[in-house]
Amino acid sequence: MPFANFKVPAGTVTAEDKKKIVDRTTDLYAEIYGERARATTVVLVDEVADGGWGVAGHVLTAAMLDGEA
Repeated sequence: MPFANFKVPAGTVTAEDKKKIVDRTTDLYAEIYGERARATTVVLVDEVADGGWGVAGHVLTAAMLDGEA
C-alpha cells in the first residue's frame, strides 16, 4: 500500500490545496506502480501547530517563514 505523509504549518494550506496534494500524490503513485496502486494509496496531510517544528536545530514559526521575525 503506497503511503505519503505531508507535514505543513497549520493554517497555511486550504482545503482545496490539501485536495491537490492528495490527488497529485495518488496520481504519482499510480504512474509509478500502475493503476492497481490507486485504490490503496493513503495520503495524510498533517497540520503542525505554529512553533511545533524546526530545521537545523531552530524552532520555526509562521512569522519567521513570512520574514516577519
